[in-house]
Amino acid sequence: MPEFVASLLAAAAFCLTLLALNALTRLLIQSHVAPLDLGETGFLQIGGALVVAHAVYRRAPLRRPY
Repeated sequence: MPEFVASLLAAAAFCLTLLALNALTRLLIQSHVAPLDLGETGFLQIGGALVVAHAVYRRAPLRRPY
């Protein structure tokens, strides 16, 4: 069960981070600060969201039997 909760938290963190990074990218493109080649849901956004999700998963308390 704790691994399920950790996976659920990591998935939620991934989705929220991806939404936030896409919104930031859209804002930067509309304000002509970022290049037009920086598209939404690109490598930077997905990579950043994966890094955050991995960090959340690693920091979740898991009880592992030894």
